[in-house]
Amino acid sequence: MSENTLVVDTPVIVKWLNQDNEDYIEQADRILKDAQLDKIIIIAPELARYEVGNALLLGKHLSIEQASIVLAQLYKLPITFVEDTAELAEKTFELAVQAEITYYDASFIALANQYDATLVTDNMKHQGKLKAIKTRAIKDY
Repeated sequence: MSENTLVVDTPVIVKWLNQDNEDYIEQADRILKDAQLDKIIIIAPELARYEVGNALLLGKHLSIEQASIVLAQLYKLPITFVEDTAELAEKTFELAVQAEITYYDASFIALANQYDATLVTDNMKHQGKLKAIKTRAIKDY
């Protein structure tokens, strides 16, 4: 893709859908606005959709009615969700072992690596471990 491509992690996506008890809302909104103005392209692994569902269910404790509205918004966001491939899965596993992080966290890093994109994260503790991958904390966006 290009240097204007960002991989966003699940906590960033959640900030767009439910801002209760969330930090760095202004920064998240700036990313979304940049995408809407075609200044950047946002991608995320398909896995992020499932993680968002879990965050809404277990973290935000939304009712079924609330979740219905919020999940509809998820599918309207300017995010391209990238399907997993055997090659991407292998790289994800390799990076997870190398950084000693979960496969889930490594999936965002592997995607950024594959597309030579910058990973914007609210989880620098885990996703910022590999210096070879361009990573930016959401608070610094």
